[in-house]
Amino acid sequence: MRVLIVDDHAVVRHGLKSAIQTHGYEVVAVTGSINEAKAFMAQTNPDAIIVDINLPDGSGFDVVAWARKVSPTIAIVVLTLNDGEDYVRAAKNAGANAFVVKNAPISDLLAALDFSISSPTSFSSKHVLATGIDSGLTAREIDVLQSISHGCSNAAIATNLFISVSTVKTHVSSILRKLDADSRVQALSIARERGLLV
Repeated sequence: MRVLIVDDHAVVRHGLKSAIQTHGYEVVAVTGSINEAKAFMAQTNPDAIIVDINLPDGSGFDVVAWARKVSPTIAIVVLTLNDGEDYVRAAKNAGANAFVVKNAPISDLLAALDFSISSPTSFSSKHVLATGIDSGLTAREIDVLQSISHGCSNAAIATNLFISVSTVKTHVSSILRKLDADSRVQALSIARERGLLV
């Protein structure tokens, strides 16, 4: 089985590569950006990809959705620091097969990888959706929310996510409505309470 690793931290990439190779899979490429991930997917045609959500040139959700369009059978594991339930739902909705938080033991990741390869149309997460609080945020809305938390203006968010300013405003309005917030500051506060932002 051929695996592509997408994570913006070199030490994480190195550790994952070592563990996955020891597990008996081939790592065909490692990268820290969305653009390289897409290029490597085209070049290497991997059986599985492990994707971080927070990447320097955008969101890992973009990689997940793009990869799922390219291949209905590729195994996709989301590995992230973000453990909020909305992230789990967004990963599932984008087309991922498994969701693993970075503080989980490596055995959890390898099990998720095995599961994803054997069941490419299923979804698994040890992070149980139990609280019943579902803000209903989409993956793109979570991306916008993260950008807001970094202090980005609408124009900066538009540039970073390759969307128009009017689309950003639409997403912001939707975020405020779904989180029942009156302002960006309140939305960020609610998002942090729910574990949407680290």
